[in-house]
Amino acid sequence: MVKRVILRKRCPYHTKSHKIRQVKTPGGRLLVHYVKKIAKGPHCKETGERLAGIPALRPKEYSRINKKDRTVSRAYGGVLSHKTVKDRIIRAFLTEEVKVIKKKMQQQKKAK
Repeated sequence: MVKRVILRKRCPYHTKSHKIRQVKTPGGRLLVHYVKKIAKGPHCKETGERLAGIPALRPKEYSRINKKDRTVSRAYGGVLSHKTVKDRIIRAFLTEEVKVIKKKMQQQKKAK
């Protein structure tokens, strides 16, 4: 059975941003606590996996914490996951190697 309580805010509707929790005080009064939304936290833009090392906060909360707590000190830190960055570096290195090998092959053909 849900007891009737007096709401502290003016919005009477049960919306996503207006969740309440009923709390019984030691004095026996039934009060209302407003529950904040649960944050999902940042995700990788390519793979969609959760980024490690960055706290899961609501957007407004990120402006209140230090810059070093919002990001990771790495290339694409706070945007891409470590696996994605590693794959990009390896891919770039391998494409450069392929270009060098092609050049050497052309020089060998000209020498013959």
